[in-house]
Amino acid sequence: EFIDSYYFNQAEYIRFNSTVGKYVGYTEHGVKNAETWNKGSVLAQELGELERVCKPHAAILYSNVL
Repeated sequence: EFIDSYYFNQAEYIRFNSTVGKYVGYTEHGVKNAETWNKGSVLAQELGELERVCKPHAAILYSNVL
C-alpha cells in the first residue's frame, strides 16, 4: 500500500492511498484540492509512481521481511 500524505500545521489535509486509487481530502481545502488533483495529471503521475517504484520493489521487500 502506497500512501502520500500532505500536512499543514500538523494536520493532514489530503492523502493519496493506492488502495483507494485517488486523492482524499480531510479538510475543506483538502477536499477541493483532491477533486482538482483527481481530474488532472497529478493523479496520473501518482499512479505512475506506484507502478514504477512500489510494485517492482514489493516482492523484494516482502521477502526481506520473511
